[in-house]
Amino acid sequence: MAEATKQTKGEITAIRRADGESRTLAASLPRLVLEARRIAANVIHGLHGRRRAGTGENFWQYRRFISGEPSQNVDWRRSARDDHLYVREQEWEAAHTVWIWPDRSPSMAFASKQARDSKLERALIVTFALAELLVAGGERVGIPGLLNPTASRGVIDKMAQAMLHDSAERMSLPPSFVPSALAEIVVLSDFWSPIADIRNTLAGLSASGAHGALVQIVDPAEESFPYSGRIEFVEPEGHGVITAGRAESWMNDYVERVALHRDQIRAETSRLDWLFSTHTTDRSAAELLLFLHNGMTVGKGSLRSNVKAGLSA
Repeated sequence: MAEATKQTKGEITAIRRADGESRTLAASLPRLVLEARRIAANVIHGLHGRRRAGTGENFWQYRRFISGEPSQNVDWRRSARDDHLYVREQEWEAAHTVWIWPDRSPSMAFASKQARDSKLERALIVTFALAELLVAGGERVGIPGLLNPTASRGVIDKMAQAMLHDSAERMSLPPSFVPSALAEIVVLSDFWSPIADIRNTLAGLSASGAHGALVQIVDPAEESFPYSGRIEFVEPEGHGVITAGRAESWMNDYVERVALHRDQIRAETSRLDWLFSTHTTDRSAAELLLFLHNGMTVGKGSLRSNVKAGLSA
């Protein structure tokens, strides 16, 4: 019970810190750069589908009638004021939701001396900041199993309160649910779960045709394995303790197993046309936020291009 209380207090502290940090981070990004990306998203055929012609109720623009179109498309009242025929276009209004899952399981509380934040704090900071930016751009944001999609400008408060009052077990991966085909999903986790669990989760999330990104948030120590001598490794989620007599002799095997695990995740995301990227907590949270927000506003293709170009967070 004492251990559970300690974990709960640690999570509350992380949520409250992330609340303030995320607001500062969201406000600090160059507004002109974000606006330029949003304009680009309106021009190309991105995932959002806002501000372009299609089925909807809001008037968008008049355009010249094209030979071969049905004559009923002509707006005769507008055409009577000119020597040309015009068609009245409506704005396409596709309901679009971004689901964000920040892993709040015990393993995310780890932070080495090289880290700026714990993995949990980094995941929460980026979740809150990304949600605020997306809502400001007219999107709906939700947390699977915890918060229904909302376009409220107080989205950070809603997210924080939902987490603070959440009594469910802290799971590493999102709960089973069926997002709409137009939805985007961002999962922020250390992804140290068994590859079979990750495959099952991805299969469920992508079954409806939704797309998304998996971002593996790791501590610098989990990348470099800077341990030597006799070290006791404690698994934070109840799977026991392992003692290494000479920890440095484990490094090569550790690095190989991490690389294999990532290759397996990457193979699964590639097969489903999802994205996979890694982010270490000694790097800037703004770097990861900009990477994700750019993908949400410009479209999946642009995010994939960034990954291919080696600019992934």
